[in-house]
Amino acid sequence: MIRAWRRVTDRRRQANGDYGWLFNPYTGDEMVAIDCETTGLDTRRDELVSIAAVKVRGDRVLTSESLDLRLSRPARLTGDSICIHGLRGIDLEGGASVEDALVQFLDFVGNRPLLGWCVAFDIAMINRQLRPRFGFDLPNASVDIAQRYARAVRRASPELEPCLRFEAMAEALGVPVMGRHTALGDAVTTALMYVRLNKASRVTA
Repeated sequence: MIRAWRRVTDRRRQANGDYGWLFNPYTGDEMVAIDCETTGLDTRRDELVSIAAVKVRGDRVLTSESLDLRLSRPARLTGDSICIHGLRGIDLEGGASVEDALVQFLDFVGNRPLLGWCVAFDIAMINRQLRPRFGFDLPNASVDIAQRYARAVRRASPELEPCLRFEAMAEALGVPVMGRHTALGDAVTTALMYVRLNKASRVTA
């Protein structure tokens, strides 16, 4: 309810702005898988380290049409987060500012629907930086691959409790894990899982 109200308010405020078009209904045939690497899992305090996105058209993951951004070193970068995503301070030298990264991300994604594994986290991390700089949250529709996978498993085998770990889902769907804990690798793997779930649903329909 709050998100819907915010979206209406944001659309009204942005109507004549540079990004008003993002609030128009999407009429194309593409989606975009996204992933963020961050300094931690606290959406109120942790910071973005990298952002990636890859387009999906029908049953094709368009790896040639992808975005892979490393941001400048955030203040909260610690050894614990480096152990997960492998990006050290030196690896982020010359990285994009948060504002420049968001501009590139918005231009790439447009108003296409977004895909993600536990995508609410990625959207929350982006919105935390987007709203104070641009005055709105991402208005895009979204699809959570973990939730979609859980529904598919329960329909096929109601007695099973689906394992929603990223690697477990990929293995169950027969999808290779492409560079785990890199933003682009996880975005591509998520896109492949989405395609596989779509194919499976057509077979069982």
